[in-house]
Amino acid sequence: MKLVTGNSNLTVANAVSEYLEIPLTDCSVKRFADKEIFVEIHENVRGEDVFVLQSTSYPANDHLMELLILIDALRRSSARRVTAVLPYYGYARQDRKSAPRTPISAKLVANLITQAGANRILTLDLHAPQIQGFFDIPTDNLYAAPVLTRDIRKNYDTSKVMIVSPDVGGVLRARNVANRIGAQLAIVDKRRPRAGVSEVMNIIGDVEGQSCILIDDIIDSGGTLINAAEALMNAGAKEVSAYITHGVLSGDAPERIAKSRLKEVVTTNSIEKTEAVKKVSKIRHITIADLLGEAIARTASEQSVSSLFD
Repeated sequence: MKLVTGNSNLTVANAVSEYLEIPLTDCSVKRFADKEIFVEIHENVRGEDVFVLQSTSYPANDHLMELLILIDALRRSSARRVTAVLPYYGYARQDRKSAPRTPISAKLVANLITQAGANRILTLDLHAPQIQGFFDIPTDNLYAAPVLTRDIRKNYDTSKVMIVSPDVGGVLRARNVANRIGAQLAIVDKRRPRAGVSEVMNIIGDVEGQSCILIDDIIDSGGTLINAAEALMNAGAKEVSAYITHGVLSGDAPERIAKSRLKEVVTTNSIEKTEAVKKVSKIRHITIADLLGEAIARTASEQSVSSLFD
């Protein structure tokens, strides 16, 4: 087995390497003067089971191209099997035609990865589970819920916690976490007048006096969670925190979170911290390296991956 990584998330790649006790394969992922991407594998990978770790996070297009070129290089180097390990699958939010004459970019990216030569996909908390069906190759969608609930139990009195879904679409995800810790569930009813903008309409459930924890898969601009936290506090919540799988946190999101009524925002390290994120004490990262490492080990040895979440 070989582990290969691009430049998107070296922190997770090194941690997975340490977990598996397998060194990262020596390779170069560089730029020409005009910013074209150059890849060279410096080790023999002929007949190897190769796992490529790469989040397609910001800058999404650069990291996606790194992934595609790495896969192509490995296929042309006679690797036996290439598994794309995507801690964060970018373009997943464009998973359907939300308006006339719009693309389904999640499907396009799935086609690109497949055509590049990937034999298998290993990813974490897809924005929509049906994206697995966009791939014509085996796809394992891992869940961060066990990692999140472990941290919640460590830092909160679960008997006094109310799990909250920030919208109707995230109810299944939030209910999964609530069931794991034996907590009640509330829902924020919101509407989205345009992309990137949300407005809270109602709160379904009694949150008065409760320590509320918002559960979501992605935080980008932060507007949804900040507005939800404001509404929950106005409804009498004792405090509001958030547990998110993918901390995109683009633009001024870190600063907005720092000034918000959120007690803290906990994300996994599926996306590398930016300098702006590192400056905000309210934002905390927890690692998914052990989860990814175990899933990779089980995939390599042809064992069950789904049993990780039983």
